[in-house]
Amino acid sequence: MRNKIDSVLGKTLVLIMSIMVINVLWQVFTRYVTGNPSSFTDELARFLMIWIGVLGAAYVSGKNLHVAIDILPLRQSKQTQKKLKTIVTLLIILFVFFAFVIGGSRLVYISYVLGQQSPALQLPLAIVYLIIPISGLLIMYYKISDLKQMNS
Repeated sequence: MRNKIDSVLGKTLVLIMSIMVINVLWQVFTRYVTGNPSSFTDELARFLMIWIGVLGAAYVSGKNLHVAIDILPLRQSKQTQKKLKTIVTLLIILFVFFAFVIGGSRLVYISYVLGQQSPALQLPLAIVYLIIPISGLLIMYYKISDLKQMNS
């Protein structure tokens, strides 16, 4: 299951990045060649960058490639390293649950209830912000999976 999620997430990130590159190239073309810059490309690039950053964090978390300071754990015994890794993983799960899942869900709900829309694309901002709780759930899945793997 984890490999399938990794594959789908990786392909999604490639697709979003490809759309962003085409979008920015279109912006440059319309600005400098036609002299009439496209009105939506700046906003779309901003939203796609948000999605790449937040989904990319989930992807990196799943691959365990995130930045870590490991000076202290490397000087400890294997048993202590395992305990520290378990504590850090639990703290990540708690943080992601409250910040991404709960906080992100509240942001989505509030922007939906208020009917907020982006100025150029007229896209509901709830859709843009929806990536936050989705990414949080993905990170929690990865970290719970890591905990199960550590304890088996």
